[in-house]
Amino acid sequence: DATSAAKTLDPEQEKAAERIKELWKEKETVLLHGVTGSGKTEIYIHLIQEAVEQGRQVLYLVPEIALTTQLTERLQAVFGRQLCVYHSRFSDNERAETYLSLLRGKCKIVLGVRSSLFLPFDNLGLVIVDEEHDSSYKQQDPAPRYHARNTAAVLAHQFSARLLLGTATPAIETYYNALQGKYGLVELTARHGNVKMPQTSIIDLREQYRRKEITGHFSDPLVRKISDEIGEKRQVIVFQNRRGYAPWMECKECAYVPKCVNCDVSLTLHKRQGTLVCHYCGYTLTVPKVCPACGQPALTDRGIGTEKIEDELHELFPEAKIARMDLDTTRSKNSYQRIIDDFAAHRTDILVGTQMVSKGLHFDDVSTVAVLNASSMMNQPDFRSYEKAFQLLEQVSGRAGRNQRQGEVIIQTMDPESALLRHVAAHDYKALYEQQIQERRDFRYPPFYRLIAITVKHRDMQKADAAAGMLQARLQAVFTRRCSRVMQPAISKMQNMYIRNILLKIEADAPYATAKQLLQQQIQQVRLTDTAKSAVIQIDVDPM
Repeated sequence: DATSAAKTLDPEQEKAAERIKELWKEKETVLLHGVTGSGKTEIYIHLIQEAVEQGRQVLYLVPEIALTTQLTERLQAVFGRQLCVYHSRFSDNERAETYLSLLRGKCKIVLGVRSSLFLPFDNLGLVIVDEEHDSSYKQQDPAPRYHARNTAAVLAHQFSARLLLGTATPAIETYYNALQGKYGLVELTARHGNVKMPQTSIIDLREQYRRKEITGHFSDPLVRKISDEIGEKRQVIVFQNRRGYAPWMECKECAYVPKCVNCDVSLTLHKRQGTLVCHYCGYTLTVPKVCPACGQPALTDRGIGTEKIEDELHELFPEAKIARMDLDTTRSKNSYQRIIDDFAAHRTDILVGTQMVSKGLHFDDVSTVAVLNASSMMNQPDFRSYEKAFQLLEQVSGRAGRNQRQGEVIIQTMDPESALLRHVAAHDYKALYEQQIQERRDFRYPPFYRLIAITVKHRDMQKADAAAGMLQARLQAVFTRRCSRVMQPAISKMQNMYIRNILLKIEADAPYATAKQLLQQQIQQVRLTDTAKSAVIQIDVDPM
């Protein structure tokens, strides 16, 4: 394979790369905090090249399979056949081939998702965790439950390798560790080629609805902007963090909502297939013609998903070429490649997508990014909801104006006065960090405390309550105020199992081995009782 030389770094990137190498002399881990479009990938390529020249192996982790497609092309151009790619869309044979090439020393660089951590490295010199803040790095179910960022640190330590964490929006815990001196910190504050950061316009949806200046879910100013961009042959990304056509259906007569038989959730409408689907267990129902409760033909869809947005765009811009990128359109092996290639080659004018479109992708001619309803992201029942919303909005806005002209981000919201949107508009991560770290300190959350989530599941609701109550009483006696009461999650039944949660908050400087031992003892005691014998008890340390 003919390979080309890596691109020359500009002075800022060169300075950052040198600083990273200096910091590695005293610290195993360095955080590269660079704004979107600052050329972090080019720095990675230069560092990979040095590691390979020293005869060491490199692991390059990305959070989403979608990211491997664009990166593969960039890395193969420089490293040719020394690069292997590893993720779950590959067949068993293809994955076995990567495994064997590593064992035989043919493969020097692995580009992959979190499961790549368990490949048989024997001489690892560098681990890069790109978009380190991403929650996709956390393996929730099934066990083992681990966070790829933390596991990468352990793996790098075993090989005396160096670890580089890269992102435009660091996780609060990571940035705290960097400021405390546990990690080295290198910052890139300007985009490559001095391209300006995108400007942000915030549209008040309440005002648009009041004036009736809205079509479907698109305000008139947004429609005008998209129309102008398409007229100028530029591209637009529309972000909506919900797949399907509509999150639920409802009867206009009796307010009946079709629900999953196995889970405590409403079914999502997928209009093209004519089905209602549960996104938790896969239960599927054909869309009923009349309401099953009152018999009236009054079922209507509520809320918005990417499929509905795509339909609305087809009506608003019949001449535009529109594509959608979400879990439903990327199920086959090469679907990511096809959607991304079409967009990069201008065969698509508007790309609608979920969080997949927000991460690390680089398109030269995207001038505008539209976020349809930012309020829904901020109001999640999770102490990280502000942090996650900022990361998503900042990352998706980073897709705009990556070439010469300044891009624009248009955010529609019901809450235009939100402090979060001020931070996003100013691209001010540090202000968000200051506000969040104070709240975390006040309310005893990471990085000051470690969380341990204990989940009790049972097919019988009474037994789930009894087992959870018994375990909570024992834990309360041992851990006192560090133990929460029994909580019923927002989705309290999944796949016919009733779910109850208990949360432990352990001080960051507490001896974990002791906490682990005490927790396991209490769980063993509870498992001996008749009530809890058939209950499933799961432990997740540092849940996301």
